[in-house]
Amino acid sequence: MDIIHKYFPELSKKQIDQFSKLESLYESWNNKINVISRKDISSLYLKHVLHSLAIAKFIQFNNGTTIMDVGTGGGFPGIPLAILFPECKFHLVDSIQKKVRVVDAVSKELDLKNITTECNRVEDMDDKFDFILIRAVAQMSKILKWTLNNINSNSNNSVLNGIIALKGGDLNKELFKIENKKIVAINDYFDDHYFVDKKLVYIPFES
Repeated sequence: MDIIHKYFPELSKKQIDQFSKLESLYESWNNKINVISRKDISSLYLKHVLHSLAIAKFIQFNNGTTIMDVGTGGGFPGIPLAILFPECKFHLVDSIQKKVRVVDAVSKELDLKNITTECNRVEDMDDKFDFILIRAVAQMSKILKWTLNNINSNSNNSVLNGIIALKGGDLNKELFKIENKKIVAINDYFDDHYFVDKKLVYIPFES
């Protein structure tokens, strides 16, 4: 938890309490349903929570922004961001029901009123959102094909509506055909060695 406070010192008491509860909640649920790699559970705040919050260093979502987290798994990046932006609306989607059940339970325990969930495949959804969030779900070409129809055209934030993805490794081959993109090294935000090869990829919506 200290590492979260290091990079986000302005948290409210309620947010500190919510972030502090994540470790015990995920340890408990991971013993029942393996939603996080067991070798990573001891590094939850670094590898999952702080990694998710890199998005908050890229953009401060305005109140009322609607955000869909595709392939949310155990709730990352959606749950940490929902704690940080309580006036935004987050819709967390995964095709595996047991993972959605974990997200529902964690959200309830944290009293997160700004999260809704859905067990579905994003390519079968018609709902529209300001931003689509992705964390290591699939190749960007597939993500673009699946989600471009789910992005609102009217933007109300400091950057245009679009897709924000958290990725790792060499992205040259994956991204070279995508012309309009911005790639940010996450270790520009966080100085821990874990983030050396981690990137944030932003692709704005083009009508």
